[in-house]
Amino acid sequence: MNIVVLDGHCVNPGDLSWDALRQLGNLTVYDRTCIDDVVNCAGDADVVLTNKVPLRAAQIQALPKLKYIGAMSTGVNIIDVDEAGRRGIIVTNIPAYSTESVAQMTFAHILNITNRIGIYADMNRKGRWSGCEDFCYWNTSLAELSGKTLGIVGLGNIGMKVATIALAFGMDVVAYTSKGADALPCHVRKATLDGLLDASDIITLHCPLTDATRGMINKDMISRMKHGAILINTGRGPLVNEADVAVALRSGQLGGYGADVMCKEPPAADNPLFAESNAFITPHIAWATPEARARLMDTLASNLRSFIEGTPVNVINR
Repeated sequence: MNIVVLDGHCVNPGDLSWDALRQLGNLTVYDRTCIDDVVNCAGDADVVLTNKVPLRAAQIQALPKLKYIGAMSTGVNIIDVDEAGRRGIIVTNIPAYSTESVAQMTFAHILNITNRIGIYADMNRKGRWSGCEDFCYWNTSLAELSGKTLGIVGLGNIGMKVATIALAFGMDVVAYTSKGADALPCHVRKATLDGLLDASDIITLHCPLTDATRGMINKDMISRMKHGAILINTGRGPLVNEADVAVALRSGQLGGYGADVMCKEPPAADNPLFAESNAFITPHIAWATPEARARLMDTLASNLRSFIEGTPVNVINR
């Protein structure tokens, strides 16, 4: 089989091996592919593997040999799954590979905002503590997580892991989820979205991006939150209206915004969030630990091997 990886650099910039895929067919790995070059790069492919390069109906229709599309991610919104299904093309994804790493990044953002570690470290590099009259100083608000309420929007694998960590910190946890109350872990309370917004000191987003959730956190929803609440987004950038978040940070309605994802990636240099001192943005790296990427690569090869053997797994368009 001819196997083409459209954008291998982010998944594997050279610290991991492609050998497991090479054992399954004739492998071609492109570091990056723009959408206009997809057909040229993959015209003879039986298998196309993609992380962020879109495979829309036009590209799928122009790849006559294509039998299998493997998303090198959990989300598949870049792939026209319906068009693939109409053509009998299997589409798979890689679930749960980044759960631990994304949950860790969620709390990295929470702790950075509540403890201001980055801000104080930067000030002390510039001599702030060395010139202090007292043995310590603080000129920002500090917060203890124990006893605070964490609102989790979406209680899948990552949301569940975040809930476990929050409970270990002594937090109260409420969740807006399609799961029934009896399916929730002990000490996690099911809430309506309005109830979650009203009760939470910190809100973290872990729901999928759909037509219903796109832009769900906007000025109206933010106005229902506690004054000074902290918002965390390690899910998908378009879950929030970034302009509304920037305005809320400026007014103090939001006390902080920590995000690993943005509506457009890479973002525009003039994105309004970059002008806000209480917005802390990381460049979509929560998933990128070597451990998580190794799991991704293992599952990527395992998915394709199962397809070749006639027993496909992790199929999202049956």
